[in-house]
Amino acid sequence: MLKRSFLIVAGLCVLAVLSSGSYAEEGMWLLNSIDKLPIDSLRALGLELAPEQIYDPDGGGVADAVVRVRGSSGSFVSVEGLIITNHHVAFGAVQRQSTPEHNYLRDGFYAQTKEEELPAIGYDLSVLKSMEDVTGKVLGAVKERMSDLERYQAIEKVSKKIIREAEEGQDVKCRLASMYGGSQYYLFTYFKIRDVRLVFVPPSSIGDYGGEIDNWMWPRHAGDFAFLRAYVAPDGKSAEYSGENVPYDSKAYLELSSSGVGEGGFVMLIGFPGKTRRYENSFFIDEKVNHDYPRDIQTRKEVISILEDASAGDSSVAIRLSSTIKGLNNYLKKNQGMLEGFRRAQMLRMKKEEERLLSEFLNANRGLYKKYGGILPELDSLYKERKKYEEKRFVINWMTYRSKFLDFASTIYKWTLEKKKEDPDREPGYQDRDTLDTREWLEEAQVNLVPSADKEVLAYFLLKALELPPGRKMAATEKSFEGKQNADKESLVEQFVDDLYRRTRLGSVEERLRMFNMSKEELEKLNDPFIDFARELEEDREELRAKRKEFSGALTRLEPKLIQAYAEWKKRDFYPDANGTIRFNYGTVKGYVPRDAVAYSHLTSLTGVMEKDTGEEPFDAPKELEEVYSKRDFGSYLDASIGDVPVNFLSTHDITNGNSGSPVMNGRGQLVGLAFDGNYESISADYLFEPEITRAINVDIRYVLFLLDKVYPAENLLEELTIR
Repeated sequence: MLKRSFLIVAGLCVLAVLSSGSYAEEGMWLLNSIDKLPIDSLRALGLELAPEQIYDPDGGGVADAVVRVRGSSGSFVSVEGLIITNHHVAFGAVQRQSTPEHNYLRDGFYAQTKEEELPAIGYDLSVLKSMEDVTGKVLGAVKERMSDLERYQAIEKVSKKIIREAEEGQDVKCRLASMYGGSQYYLFTYFKIRDVRLVFVPPSSIGDYGGEIDNWMWPRHAGDFAFLRAYVAPDGKSAEYSGENVPYDSKAYLELSSSGVGEGGFVMLIGFPGKTRRYENSFFIDEKVNHDYPRDIQTRKEVISILEDASAGDSSVAIRLSSTIKGLNNYLKKNQGMLEGFRRAQMLRMKKEEERLLSEFLNANRGLYKKYGGILPELDSLYKERKKYEEKRFVINWMTYRSKFLDFASTIYKWTLEKKKEDPDREPGYQDRDTLDTREWLEEAQVNLVPSADKEVLAYFLLKALELPPGRKMAATEKSFEGKQNADKESLVEQFVDDLYRRTRLGSVEERLRMFNMSKEELEKLNDPFIDFARELEEDREELRAKRKEFSGALTRLEPKLIQAYAEWKKRDFYPDANGTIRFNYGTVKGYVPRDAVAYSHLTSLTGVMEKDTGEEPFDAPKELEEVYSKRDFGSYLDASIGDVPVNFLSTHDITNGNSGSPVMNGRGQLVGLAFDGNYESISADYLFEPEITRAINVDIRYVLFLLDKVYPAENLLEELTIR
């Protein structure tokens, strides 16, 4: 493995084959790069499959069984579209079907027949059909003398053209993704499944055992799994929920291994990691350490407090807000860990030192200096300019996203502007291909809509907007409160939001959909106060869009050159950062030493679940589990190395958000676990992979089978699975 000393000096996370037989678990590899990995070394560790048995562009590899589930990952485990993923991935779907009378979050859910399966409201699946390198097509549209904004616009225009041509006449959805900061572009084509249903979800006292206390922590004892099923129209095409739909014919699916995997065993993982930033510059890191993360952490704490107060005393409201609160808490803890990791590894100092050494290298070579010498000074200027409007951008983005009513109004109003344009000229997200997704969102959002809580959140951000410094104010709020700046701000905001929510029609699904179909002129004639505010806010949002586009255009010019400069210096091949596209990763089952005199084992057990049990959330083991444990009725699920039922295990996989639900497979491609978290000490691995402490936390598939067999008998489900 790469040595930590090398990482601290270099600061770049790279995977290199240093010598015959050496390897590193680091790297989230594109599927078409698998055959370039040190296969002989992996065979020595336990890989039994050939590269084409993992991924074959013509089909047939185990990667075909892996699917994207609502921004996370999952895998088919039967020919009838049955999918296994994490409990926390399915949490939103379970929550939307829960009521105080039928609280599936608390009690769990099992559909013994397909007829009993419930719609997973707001969920869809993406099944990868193909990936194609389209770098030449994209960069062919970029001219040398273009401004940064023109560069961005050229890339956006040709990207939309490539997607439009690929989707035309096909029952597919495409995404164009950039690699290495914009030096490579891939077109990913997916079959999108819109009808997803709940099959089996354990109670939260199993699936979310330990709650926020144990989140990101080891040792862990969560049965974080759930089963969903994919449905399509009778002709096999993608379709919205309908009683006429049939299970998706998932020809590729994974077998489950009942023998599990032991310490040191080889494991591989395929999933959809969200975002890593291994090649970022010091100016970006400085922005994160000193501004973004501290501000984000404080904001999350305060919004969580608002929503928890709104949930108190009303079980119905508590259920509807639970998914939002869970998501906020998850990233709150992650960002807190990120800051700790940055400070422990002295990330900013290390990155600055790395850039100093790079500059020395470039200065010593006139040709390289001419080619790359201006990159870091340009990036410095670019980030200094962005600081001037970052506070405003932060408030507008949070306010628009966290207030559903404002999100409705802003989205609907923006659509009326974009509909005036020809489809190819519209902003991404507002084209004809996006119409159905937007309609579904406007409709499905009603399930969790709590106007009283939404109002409190909007008021919170309006106060933040009024506190922005001179020169960085929002035009919309300044106009709305014009001439009243000396009055009590809290009273002004309270009166303003009371009027918004009292007079708007956006709380009705029918009215939202009716507004969505209107022209700009028709919409403005309604005199809906939220629409009027969104119209004023659009001036601010458009200003920020223009700045973002220019900034992004500059990055597509500078970041590839920076990575190339490091490649010249380090003489290494780099893997691309994660960006939500499917990736392959490999590793071994292994514990770690987080600090002096502390060593963690690779495996936790059912006994550990009982040792944590207090009878109160979040350590409230269900009675059914306690009864089976007291009888020691473990069947064939006992792990001989611990004399107990295995629950969670650690692996050296390189993962991040989005990998939740990723199948963890043995060397034969059989399912042995599901990735569901990372350890707290390595949260900053999004920026710096440290092999000694970076671990993935996985639910052992033997615990899943034990629960399905001994605790919550699910005979039909077990019969559908192929267990080896």
